Amino acid sequence: MSFELPTLGYAYDALEPTIDAKTMEIHHTKHHQAYVDNLNNAIKGTDLEGKSIEEVCQTGTDKPAVRNNGGGHFNHTLFWEILTPGGSSEPVGNVKSAIENYGGLEKFKTDFSDAAKTRFGSGWAWLVKNADGSVSVTSTPNQDNPLMPVADVKGTPVLGLDVWEHAYYLNYQNRRPDYVSAFFDVVNWDKVEELFNK
Repeated sequence: MSFELPTLGYAYDALEPTIDAKTMEIHHTKHHQAYVDNLNNAIKGTDLEGKSIEEVCQTGTDKPAVRNNGGGHFNHTLFWEILTPGGSSEPVGNVKSAIENYGGLEKFKTDFSDAAKTRFGSGWAWLVKNADGSVSVTSTPNQDNPLMPVADVKGTPVLGLDVWEHAYYLNYQNRRPDYVSAFFDVVNWDKVEELFNK
């Protein structure tokens, strides 16, 4: 079965002013759609066909087209899920406890923001659940993610921020730090908690 572009749970303009409608529309219908199309072409007729996107990310990274487009599909799917109009003010439940054990919400926000702002070129910042239930903050280049064996920090991504220029340039231009700061206004912490508990 082929991968498909996921439907958003909100309108393209629902995250304004943090993320403008035009950026959301182009990001979802053009960039993410291209990752889906290219991934389906890359795995067609291979042993990766029929695998979950997580399995593709964990085992297909020796093939550049699969690594780039599989990562692009997984990363963006998670990104859309952890965004919500108006955001939810702070972490809840088990992820809240894990962040408190990490050093607290402010330390997490500082470290996560630094990971996003200092990622050279294009990439992602992540909050990762480790095997022992603790959390780590990391970043990856391009469309890599912590599921991949090439990642410096491996684990289950539960929160991700896209810092490719296509994610913010129409609204923020070269002001990536402003985009990173505004991101926390639209985080769906209930969804992050759900992902953490899976």
